[in-house]
Amino acid sequence: MTLVPRSLLWRTVLLLALLLVAGHFAWLQLFRVSEREPRALQVAQEITSVVNLTRSALITADPAKRIDLLRDLAQQEGVQVYLAEPNEPVEPLPDRPFVRMITAELQRRLGADTRLLGTRDGMRGVWVSFRIDDEEFWVRLPRERLERAEQLRWIGWGVLVLALSVIGAFLIVARINRPLRELTRAAEMIGRGRTPPPVGESGPSEIRTLARAFNQMAADLKRLDEDRALLLAGVSHDLRTPLARIRLGVEMLESRADTTLRDGLVQDIEDIDAVINQFLDFARVSSETSIASELDLNELVNSVLERYRRQGKTVGTRLGDVPRLQLRAPAIQRLLTNLIDNALRHGGPGAEVETAAENGRVRLSVLDRGPGIPAAEAERMLQPFTRLNEARSTSGSGLGLAIVDRIARLHHGSVSLRARDGGGLEARVEFPVIQAKN
Repeated sequence: MTLVPRSLLWRTVLLLALLLVAGHFAWLQLFRVSEREPRALQVAQEITSVVNLTRSALITADPAKRIDLLRDLAQQEGVQVYLAEPNEPVEPLPDRPFVRMITAELQRRLGADTRLLGTRDGMRGVWVSFRIDDEEFWVRLPRERLERAEQLRWIGWGVLVLALSVIGAFLIVARINRPLRELTRAAEMIGRGRTPPPVGESGPSEIRTLARAFNQMAADLKRLDEDRALLLAGVSHDLRTPLARIRLGVEMLESRADTTLRDGLVQDIEDIDAVINQFLDFARVSSETSIASELDLNELVNSVLERYRRQGKTVGTRLGDVPRLQLRAPAIQRLLTNLIDNALRHGGPGAEVETAAENGRVRLSVLDRGPGIPAAEAERMLQPFTRLNEARSTSGSGLGLAIVDRIARLHHGSVSLRARDGGGLEARVEFPVIQAKN
């Protein structure tokens, strides 16, 4: 598990947020340093004014009314005056640059013997000493006098600006990321053999250029695929007419003709016709437009195997309980036919068809007891016009498994060729249970 997000959107937002936070803290540090001295001078001036006014009031007031005066100062201004006592317990304020600046300014204004304390006789506050003749007094001010409320307000505004900046960065990056998501979905559709609709050419110039190039690439791929399918269909169609005439001529040979030669020619014609059928099947899969519907895979398997039973070919089955899937029936029947024909051709009578639901996917397996395919060659055998000379016959066009792979990808599935336990080959096709919309 990693704390770094995987998506481009959140990685960009995280990077911008880190840059904004670093810039914000640097700004706060500059602000704190730059406003420290002016703020200390302002606080020292306020304290000096309170002390001078208090001392002047005590000096000029009628001694009989000093108690009432001190009471009024305490109630209205929050200023309390105490007479200093010898050896009284005191505690200085924290030794910070801000406090040192205030102390130095107070001593300059009020005298070098002025003291600034945080606690006196167990009472917290801002304690400032002053003298009247030989007597020392303490003025106790509220601790809030030293709090930098203005700075705190600036910090609050800075945090608000930071939050708005992160939100703005998210919206900007999300707007840039939207066409990238569309390009990703379109690329996935091309990977599944489907033609995506054109993506929107909007956003920054670089994104528009990329979208325009992608749309052009998708159109070129579609045109190439259509041209290839048209070429295969045309060649296959044109070959069938002379093949039909050749077959008719062979069958009309006199009975005394060499039957071995005639049977060989008929077999060659049938092989060529089968290759042509594979060309046509490959072209049909490339342009498959049938609508998928919810079908039972086991029913499709049984319908295909019924045709083999009528031909006297036996194929075993082990059909499990599988959910209904969104399938194109003709394409799945073609897929099954290709796999079963391969199994019967190369694996003999031991061919079997299995279905099962495993790990959120439906598995369709066609198994045989033939020589199998080496693991290193399994992926290559799914490519068009590929044949394995050692283990498999060299007849055919090499399109059978390529057609199976295309049909599987058309249904968002996958094909794998595996060694079967006990010898042989397992051609496994897996379909996701949750199908994408058509």
